[in-house]
Amino acid sequence: MTQPPTTLIHPSASVAPGAQLGPGCQIGPFCVIGENVVLGAGVEVKSHAVVTGCTEIGPQTVIFPFACVGEVPQDLKYQGEPTRLVVGARCKIREGATLNLGTVGGGGVTQVGDDCLFMTGAHVGHDVRVGDRVILANQAALAGHCVVEDDVIIGGLSGVHQFVRIGRGAIIGAVTMVTNDVIPFGLVQGPRGVLDGLNLVGLKRRGVSRAEISQLRAAYAHLQDGPGSFVERAADLARDSQSPFVREMAGFVTAASERSFLTPK
Repeated sequence: MTQPPTTLIHPSASVAPGAQLGPGCQIGPFCVIGENVVLGAGVEVKSHAVVTGCTEIGPQTVIFPFACVGEVPQDLKYQGEPTRLVVGARCKIREGATLNLGTVGGGGVTQVGDDCLFMTGAHVGHDVRVGDRVILANQAALAGHCVVEDDVIIGGLSGVHQFVRIGRGAIIGAVTMVTNDVIPFGLVQGPRGVLDGLNLVGLKRRGVSRAEISQLRAAYAHLQDGPGSFVERAADLARDSQSPFVREMAGFVTAASERSFLTPK
């Protein structure tokens, strides 16, 4: 075990010999840290949490009691192959949350960005890619191979189907099942998720100008009622719009996807 002098480990914790702990790490009572774990500077693992597998945790991340980080995928095809979990800096992984390793078939890595919050009981499945500043509320779950871009909020008790992409700045309401891709800045709600407008509150909070929001609203109206298919309407926007926000939304739709899209009501 690599342990700088500033690291604090409770006597009841189990830290495997191969673990690498950065300066200022704190390991609480009855924690388990595996032999292939790397903890960045200032990581805090609170009591009864488990960090195992080939897992890297970024600086200043806090892992709360009874969270389980880096366990094997919930995939029957997994046969113990060496795969990884990488978590960024300053994340908060709350009580009972679970983050799994990747699988060989899915690229081998589950990736989480910086400044994310996974609330009580949240789940990040194998081979998921999560951007920066993402929030999963209580008991929200991401199935395998999902892609969640920056600044997404997923409400409590919501589930996201495997291979679904959720675009930057989207918001998913509570108790919602998301089975298809969600456009950037979209608002999804209802028991069987329906695209119900734009995340206007999130856009305003991030300081997006009124002019840009107006262009996004016009683009959304075109996606809803314009001529042609949904993808054809997005292609029109990608070709004609000068707004970077609109072009991002359109590019998301025209990119390759394993799922279809939630479309405007």
